Amino acid sequence: MTNILDKLATEVDKITGEKKTNSLVVKKSSSRKEENNSVMEELMQEKVFQFPQIGDTVEGEVIDVSSNEIYLDLTPFGTGVVLGKEIKDGLGTGKLKIGDKAIATITDLENEDGYIELSIREASYEKAWDNIESKKDTQDKVEIKVLSANKGGLLVEVNGISGFLPVSQLSSKNYPRVEDGDKNKILNLLKKLVGQELEVRIIDADRETEKLIVSEKAAQSERDKEIISSLKVGDVIEGEASGVVDFGAFVKFSLNTEDGKDERKLEGLVHISELAWQLIEDPRSIIKVGDKVKAKIIGIDNDKISLSIRALLTDPWSKIDKKYKIGDIVKGTVNKINHFGAFVYLDQDIHGLAHISEMSEAFPGKNLEEIIKIGEIYNWRILSIEAKNHRMGLVLATKKEETQAENKGKTTQEEK
Repeated sequence: MTNILDKLATEVDKITGEKKTNSLVVKKSSSRKEENNSVMEELMQEKVFQFPQIGDTVEGEVIDVSSNEIYLDLTPFGTGVVLGKEIKDGLGTGKLKIGDKAIATITDLENEDGYIELSIREASYEKAWDNIESKKDTQDKVEIKVLSANKGGLLVEVNGISGFLPVSQLSSKNYPRVEDGDKNKILNLLKKLVGQELEVRIIDADRETEKLIVSEKAAQSERDKEIISSLKVGDVIEGEASGVVDFGAFVKFSLNTEDGKDERKLEGLVHISELAWQLIEDPRSIIKVGDKVKAKIIGIDNDKISLSIRALLTDPWSKIDKKYKIGDIVKGTVNKINHFGAFVYLDQDIHGLAHISEMSEAFPGKNLEEIIKIGEIYNWRILSIEAKNHRMGLVLATKKEETQAENKGKTTQEEK
């Protein structure tokens, strides 16, 4: 501690004689010890200097650098040293060199070699959290590095602080779309992101518990909104199916510009009802990942884009009156049976409903499963046609109606 006091007294000697507002009056004494005591007393009284304590953060100039040590000039308090792992700066400001300014935390006022012991790592840690909390408040985007992956998401690093990016917070570009939801397949896709740098927003940060959650989706959302602003309902896009799920298919596409295609990718959803005109049980029977498709934009809600493939196809119901009429006896395949009736396909695109009430009236005391079977072909009488709403009412034809239809068909054929 004596070395530090001597250095402090020497520094005080240097500034003696400056302007009165900044001067320090040092009384001469017969001995150096008395002078030091006098100076220290005056410093305390005037509060010109406040001697740092353990835990305080100080700034100094780098005066020497080696592989395991960095020395800082902490005038007027002396020289500080940063040892080993305490050199690491989580903020990634780079390797320090002579002449650089560095901020460090005091861990020991005087080690066995007489130096003030410091930690850049500890000071960096606090500064890193300050930066993280500031970024969370301002919602600024930050660059993060992916360290590893687990089935729930990605372990990342922000300013040297470990954080987590949940799967649900990945952007559409990096979201692992696995058709069967297999967690091992999801993990394999997530592992491909390890080592990459991603742009995210901080959505939760707690210094005390060291909890840090980030979102790539939140960062993408604003960027996508800017791009999406150039789109409008009715535009037609060309893209590629990027994922197929039970409720539809995701399609990635680029914007068309005057100079060609914008390389920034957007993604929209084609709901199962917008894949084709026919009823669809499983979207995978209609579209597969990698398929090239054209689709029409039918809705834009912030950064969500709704697409329709069927909107670009001719509506088969628009000409139904030329093919089917009320009272016709037609063949149809039972596609599905539920509590309110049976769905029947007359051809690839046109379907009708044999309502339970109509079937019960025609076949009293029997349930549908006793009358018809899924996958079987039967003769049906058309009860109603609502082309605009894509609805057709059917009932199973009676034997008499079937015979009449057959005879009518023969007569028509003979006339031809």
